[in-house]
Amino acid sequence: MANLTAKELAALEDQLNYEQVLIKKFKAYSRAASDPQIKNSCEQIANQHKQHFDTLMGHLY
Repeated sequence: MANLTAKELAALEDQLNYEQVLIKKFKAYSRAASDPQIKNSCEQIANQHKQHFDTLMGHLY
């Protein structure tokens, strides 16, 4: 892992938190949707944000 500054770590932490919120929101939207296309789209968006989260976490190891 590259040495990150305190400012970079704080920014990474903020972004991880944003991604977690988006994952939760889009999963909730998917559960609430009655239209199968909207349900599917929301689940795909949640999965994209999960990939973003995983990528960001990879920078910590």
